Amino acid sequence: MKVKVFIDGSEGTTGLRIFERFEGRDDIELLTIPSELRKDPDTVKKYINESDITFLCLPDAAAIEAVSMVENENVTIIDTSTAHRTEEGWAYGYPELSLEHRNKIKNGKRIAVPGCYASGFITIGYPLLSAGILPADYPVSIFAVSGYSGGGKKLIAAYEEEGRDKKFDSARMYAWGQTHKHLKEMKKITGLSKEPLFCPMTTNYHSGMVVQVPLYTDMLKKKMSPEEIRDFFAEYYEGEKFIKVMPFGADAEAGGALFSDACAGWDGIEIFVTGNEERVVVATRFDNLGKGASGAAIQCMNIVLGCDEAKGLNL
Repeated sequence: MKVKVFIDGSEGTTGLRIFERFEGRDDIELLTIPSELRKDPDTVKKYINESDITFLCLPDAAAIEAVSMVENENVTIIDTSTAHRTEEGWAYGYPELSLEHRNKIKNGKRIAVPGCYASGFITIGYPLLSAGILPADYPVSIFAVSGYSGGGKKLIAAYEEEGRDKKFDSARMYAWGQTHKHLKEMKKITGLSKEPLFCPMTTNYHSGMVVQVPLYTDMLKKKMSPEEIRDFFAEYYEGEKFIKVMPFGADAEAGGALFSDACAGWDGIEIFVTGNEERVVVATRFDNLGKGASGAAIQCMNIVLGCDEAKGLNL
């Protein structure tokens, strides 16, 4: 029997990418709402409750409203918005963090897909804190760059508009007020005692991102060399097909630079460790629309269904 899937918000960036990933899957029956009714509450409620799995690709307030429409206790909700990522009773959709995370996804009916920047940082921060290497009160700084697709339809339109403003040829640094919506989950999921300093930017390419976390080794609970930190991540994520810990020195072999669009179209995430005995930089590189959004959502669905986690994804 095919699994009935509904995408609420199928015309947004993430919803469209989820829809595309169902092409060729014979285990899914996609419930397609008529376009003229996609914002009609009664019709949306009907489709949600007729589904086995509903993906929410909506603004936060609309996602909260959609969850309130659920009357069928067998419906699994996979929410890609920010609304429920730190809410009690919701599984955080990053299975590689721990067996507990994977089991909560597998057995849960409410799953919150991580944010893209948050995924990049938590891939680094969660293992370091859970292993007692990074102190909970460490003054974490995060420097990140993303393709403009991460900003949604309006930002995509601004970058792709014919005759666009020339300012979009350069890097766009933003979130100066330290109120970025991903900060809350960055703190809670890793166990930090305070939110990090976060400096993101978008620039003139469509998708792909790099998230960097600089560390002073003498401020760690256990002083480690860059090579030891790299080996720690390799052991922590051993056997995880979505996570690739790069060999130490991989950045040097690439000419001493990381290009942030190199993982566009790929659904995994790379980890790089570089630096010296005093100062280390740990970085992740991935597709903000892949492991940072729709790819992570599909991976969670695959876990719920008990099939290969990579089914329908590009690894």
